[in-house]
Amino acid sequence: MKKFIISFFTLLLVISCKNEPQHLVKIEGKLLPVNEKLESVKEIEDFIQPHKEKVEKEMNTVLSYTKTDLVRTDSQLESSLGNLMADLCFERANPVFNSRTGKNIDFAMFNYGGIRAGITKGNITTENAFNLMPFENSLVVTELTYEKINELAQYLINGKRAHPISKQVNLVVTKDGFDLKINHKTIEKNKTYFVLTSDYLQNGGDNMVFFKEPVTLHKLDYKVRNAIIDYFKEIDTVKVKLDGRFRKEI
Repeated sequence: MKKFIISFFTLLLVISCKNEPQHLVKIEGKLLPVNEKLESVKEIEDFIQPHKEKVEKEMNTVLSYTKTDLVRTDSQLESSLGNLMADLCFERANPVFNSRTGKNIDFAMFNYGGIRAGITKGNITTENAFNLMPFENSLVVTELTYEKINELAQYLINGKRAHPISKQVNLVVTKDGFDLKINHKTIEKNKTYFVLTSDYLQNGGDNMVFFKEPVTLHKLDYKVRNAIIDYFKEIDTVKVKLDGRFRKEI
């Protein structure tokens, strides 16, 4: 009888250990609020502190100076900050492009929404550059046809916003349409133009589809933010003005 009982329970154990499909029955979670009651860990704070101090020092580094507030809202079709951003990116990128191709960029164009913060009068720091361009966007040069350049101009006109365009552009909205000159010359039908922009916009961001499928595409491996920082490092005092590069005459 004892052997029978042992055999019986052994059989039950074997049956109970048989692999059966597992089914999720319930998931439980717990909310842990982050507030003043949550105590910090000194070991972690001590580890982070040197890195925090280094980052703060770098962010507070003074790069340049501006005598006026730089914003994107001081005019309807152009702005002090937009003009500065387009011009400085052109200035920093053109030598790179020229060294690789033997050609020059015709002009630069970016988007109004890409300017994320203004710069107030006074010292310009590394933090200002990060606030202005918090994204990891890189500079690219697109080769565009006459037709694409016209689409670009129409985009600016329809948008009625101060998208950053460099000083090589002179776009005038007239009662008969528009007049566009690049480097003081009327655009030519059988010519292509090298336009500096960001990789985000080149992929059609902000509905700038005219940048997609260019004749050629040149990646400069140069982040927009780095171009901004490099420019500020070389300029003691930033000087920028509204010069009528995009305006209405109707």
